[in-house]
Amino acid sequence: MKRQSTHFAAAPLAALAGALLLTAPGAQAADIKIGVIAPLSGPIASQGVPTSRGIQAALKYRSEVGGRKVALIQLDDASDPSASARAARKLIDEEKVDVVIGTGGVPGSMAIAAICREAKVPLISYTPLVLSGDDSAWAVTTAQPAPLMINAVVEHMKKAGVKTIGYIGFSDSWGDLAYGSLQKSAEAAGMSVVTNERYARADSSVAGQVLKIVAAKPDAVIGGTAGTPGALPYIALAERGYKGAIYGTHGIINPDFVRVTGPSGQGLLAPTGPVMVAEQLPDSHPSKKVAADFRAAHQAVHNAVPGDAFSAYAFDSWLVATDAAARVAPKIEPGTPEYRAALRDAIFATKDLAVTHGVLTFKAGSPYGADSRSAVVVKLDKGQWVLQP
Repeated sequence: MKRQSTHFAAAPLAALAGALLLTAPGAQAADIKIGVIAPLSGPIASQGVPTSRGIQAALKYRSEVGGRKVALIQLDDASDPSASARAARKLIDEEKVDVVIGTGGVPGSMAIAAICREAKVPLISYTPLVLSGDDSAWAVTTAQPAPLMINAVVEHMKKAGVKTIGYIGFSDSWGDLAYGSLQKSAEAAGMSVVTNERYARADSSVAGQVLKIVAAKPDAVIGGTAGTPGALPYIALAERGYKGAIYGTHGIINPDFVRVTGPSGQGLLAPTGPVMVAEQLPDSHPSKKVAADFRAAHQAVHNAVPGDAFSAYAFDSWLVATDAAARVAPKIEPGTPEYRAALRDAIFATKDLAVTHGVLTFKAGSPYGADSRSAVVVKLDKGQWVLQP
């Protein structure tokens, strides 16, 4: 296992080839172990690399809880759900972590959730989870639920006079979740979803799917996508001369998506958490201060201001974990089944926790804790996200 005191190695690690243990500078050992799984390589590395940076900023921001040191052990799952599951096993069985944070992509996070539920170790995902009831007994997510974010987009469409919507999304659980949420919100708003086109994250072209969408002549098109693979539909729509409105989900809010999409993304509207437009928020917004703290920590560690949503989701996951750890009885020792259970209970007892992406209140039966304060609509204008009324 590779050790460093303050920074990750510059190059991404091969999947499960090694782990990096971080502790507060000068710490000899850590009482609480947090395991992190991220796609530092593979198709969705554009999500995982910022995630890693967000976690490092979080460690800088809060490296001790109630007098206990906090250790971080991170593994790369290479954007592969099967590797996500193996990473979870390694962190739980070999590293004896008290809580797992991860990963990029719904399929990978779902794989981790199954392992954590079986092992009775709490999971804090920074990606949406398709879980409910007993299946969510050990897992929460800092991501906003798809229905909340899609509904914000549909409300914007309705005000703009949109009647028909074309959909194109990933051929996986995230694409399904986004499409299901869109259908429900659109029907309630009196709109029709006229296409349901899909593609794999690793595909290099969506020309055929976009031809079908253009032929359907929808008033607007929304992509149920994420990261840089999510740029394909917008580029293809521009190439085909589509003139209607274009929308996305909160999964595309990162600089690499903006770079790859280029001029094709001009005017794109998408929902996101408040952190992306923190400086445009009123001072009364509960996320404004914590977003400023996040940016300061990120600047201190990376000498750069964050420009993506994923690093902030990961930062929020750390806030949830450490806030809950502070509420576990000091007599319960980390590294034990009793501590993991107590930490899980404390996570689900989280109430009105201000984070960069809004406010979180968890309760048993659902992994989601975000409310309406966690969603804003932004517009991509000359490479910058601008808050919409």
